[in-house]
Amino acid sequence: LSICSRTVEPLEYYRRFLKENCRPDGRELGEFRTTTVNIGKCLCSITTADGSALVKLGNTTVICGVKAELAAPAVDSANKGYIVPNVELPSLCAERFRSGPPGEEAQAASQFIADVIENSQMIVKEDLCIANGKLAWVLYCDIICLDYDGNLLDASVFALLAALKNVQLPLVTINEETGLSEVNLKQKNPLIMRKHPVATSFAVFDDTLLIVDPTAEEEDLATGTVTIVTDEEGRLCSVHKPGGSPLTGAKLQDCITRAITRHKEVKKLIDKVIKSITPK
Repeated sequence: LSICSRTVEPLEYYRRFLKENCRPDGRELGEFRTTTVNIGKCLCSITTADGSALVKLGNTTVICGVKAELAAPAVDSANKGYIVPNVELPSLCAERFRSGPPGEEAQAASQFIADVIENSQMIVKEDLCIANGKLAWVLYCDIICLDYDGNLLDASVFALLAALKNVQLPLVTINEETGLSEVNLKQKNPLIMRKHPVATSFAVFDDTLLIVDPTAEEEDLATGTVTIVTDEEGRLCSVHKPGGSPLTGAKLQDCITRAITRHKEVKKLIDKVIKSITPK
């Protein structure tokens, strides 16, 4: 297959591979790119974060830093803290993105992450409350794409999960006499993680064919995409389908089944890395 045809007729070029149940990068249709995760102190670039992680999915590279701050709870949510996710797609990660305020794709990704946090209940906001109506934790979760080659959502959810697993919060109490908060940096505790959501994304080719973990080129050529988020109990937390080809119930069930398998792979990987960095 000539490189010329890939440039002139990229879709036809892809179809010739897909007919043989493979892709131009050598992967099978249901095969993920090599996935790696680094957690915490190995990321010297964001030592100021309370938790951090770097995830690579093929060439797609995403870094997540979590910063914890103290604030007063909202009046209508006196017993809850806050989680504020933000996805950034800087111009350095791909030619398609421009410098300046966040574009549509970054905003959509930030909203998707906020929905995953809410729907999965990975962190219950009540757990972030220190003193009812007085003091709570705010977790600022900044997810920055360093290299964009498709499937941003899977990499972002993975990086967020790994970074949150790395967070250690100091013990905070309120002095009853002064009413002021006192922070004990010598006594730190990990975040209470209720669930561990994992995203699995698919591209739809010619309205019928599903391929997992699409590259940027595959996303551009696809007739639709779908992202399935599941937790460790196999529970469906979210189905994100921004338009495109409709999926039959059977195809959607295929996606969910594959997502449950992928969850086990990601959880195994994250547990292995955490074990390797935990002091003996």
